[in-house]
Amino acid sequence: MAFSSSISSSIQGLSSANAVPRDGSVTKICQSTLSFLPCPLNKMSFTSQSNSRKSLNKQVFASVADVVKDTSLEEVQIPKGDTSVHKFGGTCVGNSQRIRNVADIIIKDTSERKLVVVSAMSKVTDMMYDLIYKAQSRDDSYIVALDAVLEKHRSTAADLLEGDELDSFVFRLHHDINNLKAMLRAIYIAGHATESFTDFVVGHGELWSAQMLAALVRKSGMDCDWMDTRDVLIVNPSGSNQVDPDYAESEKKLEKWFSRNPAKTIIATGFIASTPQNIPTTLKRDGSDFSAAIMGALFRARQVTIWTDVDGVYSADPRKVSEAVVLSTLSYQEAWEMSYFGANVLHPRTIIPVMRYGIPIVIRNIFNLSAPGTMICQAPIREPVDEQKLESFVKGFATIDNLALVNVEGTGMAGVPGTASAIFGAVKDVGANVIMISQASSEHSVCFAVPEKEVNAVAEALQSRFRQALDAGRLSQVAIIPNCSILATVGQKMASTPGVSATLFNALAKANINVRAIAQGCSEYNITVVVKREDCIKALRAVHSRFYLSRTTIAMGIIGPGLIGGTLLDQLRDQAAILKERFNIDLRVMGITSSKRMLLNDTGIDLSRWRELTKVDGKTADMETFVQHVQGNHFVPNTVLVDCTSDSKIASHYCDWLRRGIHVITPNKKANSGPLDQYLKLRALQRQSYTHYFYEATVGAGLPIISTLQGLLETGDKILKIEGIFSGTLSYIFNNFTGSRAFSEVVKEAKEAGYTEPDPRDDLSGTDVARKVIILAREAGLKLELSDIPIESLVPEPLQDCASAEEYMKQLPEYDQDMTDKKNEADEAGEVLRFVGVVDVVNQKGVVKLGRYKKDHPFAQLYGSDNIIAFTTERYNKQPLIVRGPGAGAEVTAGGVFSDILRLASYLGAPS
Repeated sequence: MAFSSSISSSIQGLSSANAVPRDGSVTKICQSTLSFLPCPLNKMSFTSQSNSRKSLNKQVFASVADVVKDTSLEEVQIPKGDTSVHKFGGTCVGNSQRIRNVADIIIKDTSERKLVVVSAMSKVTDMMYDLIYKAQSRDDSYIVALDAVLEKHRSTAADLLEGDELDSFVFRLHHDINNLKAMLRAIYIAGHATESFTDFVVGHGELWSAQMLAALVRKSGMDCDWMDTRDVLIVNPSGSNQVDPDYAESEKKLEKWFSRNPAKTIIATGFIASTPQNIPTTLKRDGSDFSAAIMGALFRARQVTIWTDVDGVYSADPRKVSEAVVLSTLSYQEAWEMSYFGANVLHPRTIIPVMRYGIPIVIRNIFNLSAPGTMICQAPIREPVDEQKLESFVKGFATIDNLALVNVEGTGMAGVPGTASAIFGAVKDVGANVIMISQASSEHSVCFAVPEKEVNAVAEALQSRFRQALDAGRLSQVAIIPNCSILATVGQKMASTPGVSATLFNALAKANINVRAIAQGCSEYNITVVVKREDCIKALRAVHSRFYLSRTTIAMGIIGPGLIGGTLLDQLRDQAAILKERFNIDLRVMGITSSKRMLLNDTGIDLSRWRELTKVDGKTADMETFVQHVQGNHFVPNTVLVDCTSDSKIASHYCDWLRRGIHVITPNKKANSGPLDQYLKLRALQRQSYTHYFYEATVGAGLPIISTLQGLLETGDKILKIEGIFSGTLSYIFNNFTGSRAFSEVVKEAKEAGYTEPDPRDDLSGTDVARKVIILAREAGLKLELSDIPIESLVPEPLQDCASAEEYMKQLPEYDQDMTDKKNEADEAGEVLRFVGVVDVVNQKGVVKLGRYKKDHPFAQLYGSDNIIAFTTERYNKQPLIVRGPGAGAEVTAGGVFSDILRLASYLGAPS
């Protein structure tokens, strides 16, 4: 056929021994070409003898003769047990300087015998696959792309080698490139490449890197030869994108190869192998690690060292968890589990060959030789246990993204043999990969995870397979849950350690992560959970923080950088370093917003310059944008918004924030003293989840009033009455309203000292105290509205409608006499005036009033702006429980908020 003839002419540069069969079949042509190319061309192109000084043509034909004299050589036994195996990936041999570094490591290795497995130079395998793609797409640019491959290797060799070694390599390189041009031309004409043809083409990268490295090592005077592992390693295809080594046949071929090439240092190609029919194949993507493990097993190596660009195996992906640590050791089973679940450790099948002989694998960083790396080996029977850490129980965490859950459920499944077989038979028929399976003991449902790109085909197959059962109602549904990720927790000793699962799920719950499915084998090496994709990194950081006691990181948004908020930011600035170093708490302020401007940062605002940065980099304030930014940093598992305002509009957002999994901390009294139904809704929402709502500073600034009340109630005490001086402003005023001083004079002094609000009427009206009374009443279980609290206002009625604070202060002296009379009456009775709030729990009411107390009463013995609260309970009946201390001022209020932030950190896993 003309078509067949055109292909034949396109590869006319091949030797006559390799003539293309003219049977007219494109597929057969490709297969036939491959069937004869590996042996003659391979030996012609790639075999070299380091001591040869003959012409290049003689070298080539002498190599062909080597094939013939195999049988006449006396076989040399492979020295097993004293060989160290090294594997260098593509990044390790990415350029000439890196290849020199590899050669230096080989030369400095003092092992008596060394086997070195190398990948293709960085990006070369992708370039070779691209050649195939372009050729079968009939894209003429494959020729230019092949020239780029040639130039990359030619220039690298020119930088590394010289003399006969360089000439020999360049000759072979050009010979290979010419053959590849012919092969790619055939693919171009056919518009198709078989898997075998593709494997043969892409394997050249390893051949070239092995040859260059071997020549460079010989240059140092070391006895070194290179091995084309297609001559030794025999594998059988065992399924889609997978092969199984034939160890018996490979060992025979290795014995023969070693009889001809008994060098003490061998540079072997990774990734490539041959089928039993002598057809080139590969170990598929990332197969170089697998190659090294197989060769290690064949040589019974002392150790297999995998050289890469990381310091070892990390406890989690360091790109997602900055606190991830390098693990010193892993058992084979742990490494196996982590590699299966997406950890960038090893090819998933790498461990199998070395495991049978107990050969350790060490992961080392070629760019950081001082790092000891991670050793993967047989777990010792007894390991020393550090009871202060869970590291020995949970070794690491891995994630897989872009998954979907398939849930098949129905009452007709329970107790019916063959249902699971039918389900997974349908999945197998569409070639989908099942990542995880979960089934309840009731057999009411079977849930499993598959890659999202395969889920539609799986769903259609299941709908078709179970159409009759669905129509009859025996199955209720085949449900798809998209946008999922898997988080796997791995550790060999988890099986013998109670509480690991509880700790894991507690950490997830505290980070407000919803778990959609769970799987755990009886070996307990692995606990797998499925979470929403957007929660995956957050979940990973939360569990890693809990098990490794790394910094409990909290993303913070500060709302209202006024007097209290600004003071809080300064306190955070001064304490941040100590919190990180001593308490493993990392508080990152991601955003600061006022009513007009907001400052945002992705990694944390520099709190030493927040005022300056707000002016320079601030944007127009927008609350939704602010909240999304603070919560949207998925590298921080926990988010808290700190509302330092007194704005009821801001407080109205609390329910929505808690529902979104955002913790809330505030000194703002408006939410807890607002409409009762909204308060009850807020508290119910907070109690239903692990989202926290702290508001200690709403009553008594930094004093532990709310927590004391909650502690009494939680321990079963019964509250009878709560009475106290809740306003630092009014405490100051009445502590100083003595002798002949006028009331207006003391109010003016308090205003000038900064104890009052800008308008003192906000304090003197008693509304602020009433809000604190209603907060405590509700905490004690009373369902009261703010309007239910009678308030004795200290603002004269004619002055309540003054246009401004200045006008009020100007007219206040006219009403001094009324307050003076009340003070004098109290003095005559041996009492003092105090503005108090009272919660009468027994009679279910509250009141705010100006009261009189004996001078020996605790309320009469205050100083400055102190607050005092007395709890009368069944336990503290004869003598109330009293909390006393500063109740006003930005420092103590901000300190109370700061204390709530640290309490939140403790709840989220920070060590106490």
